[in-house]
Amino acid sequence: MPQSLSSTAEISGKSIIPRHIAIVMDGNGRWAKKRFLPRVTGHRKGVEAVRSIIKACIEQGVEFLTLFAFSSENWRRPEEEVTFLLQLFVNTLEHEVTKLNENGICFKVIGDLSKFDARTVTFIRQGEELTANNNRLIFTVAANYGGRWDIMQAIQKLMIHSPGLMENFEEADLAKYFAMSYAPDPDLFIRTGGECRISNFLLWQLAYAELYFTDTLWPDFDAQALDLAIKSYQQRERRFGRISEQLQNMPVEKGMTKIAAKKKF
Repeated sequence: MPQSLSSTAEISGKSIIPRHIAIVMDGNGRWAKKRFLPRVTGHRKGVEAVRSIIKACIEQGVEFLTLFAFSSENWRRPEEEVTFLLQLFVNTLEHEVTKLNENGICFKVIGDLSKFDARTVTFIRQGEELTANNNRLIFTVAANYGGRWDIMQAIQKLMIHSPGLMENFEEADLAKYFAMSYAPDPDLFIRTGGECRISNFLLWQLAYAELYFTDTLWPDFDAQALDLAIKSYQQRERRFGRISEQLQNMPVEKGMTKIAAKKKF
């Protein structure tokens, strides 16, 4: 895939369907607490919601879906919950990657993998390799990821690979070293669970994304909830610094048409 420019450098026309959706999946623990269940039950239910949203994105014609599964700050949670989340991540990789491949979905993981054990990293790399040639949906999981980490590691790579540019480099020089350099910047950012913040997720890439916050807890976020978010996006006027009159003469990019998802999900 070609490298993507920052949304501030290359502006696309109006689009009906967001090409790239990024989601902070919040509310698993509260979903379980409301039902007097262990928090881990909410996390298991959250995996089911992931399957539903992947299918819905394919049906809507979304090309890129990025989910914030485990932030660099989540290590501060109780040790037993962190251990469970990591084990759930590995178990999900074992059982779901084959299905993703069968459905033509490309699977990627971004984040600092140095804190994961060798078995987990092996599962990640095997899944990425297995699905590398798929393009029905580019599905990215952010694990031990932080937006500030992403910017810092990009600068470090620029210093190593292009030291001569350090005194005078442009956005495009740095952008190719970001963890998601293979994808366009998100058009629509969604956060479930009622909180209204980005929480160190894709700080650079979300510069011009449309933000959508919902009180719906992640395990209850389904295809209908995604449709509401996309409809909200469609009502936004994305000017990127221009004025409304300039947008009137711009072509509408319809994007992908809705297609039927395979029943395997």
